[in-house]
Amino acid sequence: MIVKRGSAHWEGTIKEGKGTVSTQSKALDAQPYGFNTRFEDKPGTNPEELIGAAHAACFSMALSGQLTGAEITDAVIETTSKISMDKEGDGFAVKSSELTCKVTSAGDAEKIRAAAEAAKAGCPISKLLNCEISLDLTVN
Repeated sequence: MIVKRGSAHWEGTIKEGKGTVSTQSKALDAQPYGFNTRFEDKPGTNPEELIGAAHAACFSMALSGQLTGAEITDAVIETTSKISMDKEGDGFAVKSSELTCKVTSAGDAEKIRAAAEAAKAGCPISKLLNCEISLDLTVN
């Protein structure tokens, strides 16, 4: 079993408080976040953009694995994930992750499309998310 760790520290009230988020690898080390970075578009990170980055990275790696299995080894993969969150009851919920992916390859476009659909369904972060996941794929 692979185990990775992330951590957060928070002080204060929900609106005036502030926190930091860190990863085991120190790729993020005490990165600030708060109400203003999450709901007011102020500089800093927030959980939704971190989930988006994780989903884009995981999908890209899963797609690479699927393409390798289909003997397509020249692919360049560019992926973004747009995480949408809406009010739900007294709180909020992530409602969707919209993957947008561009694959540049000399490989068969239909094989690439099939690999992308398999990666969308099979990547561990897709399996983790309890929301609608869409994919807009461009193959060049």
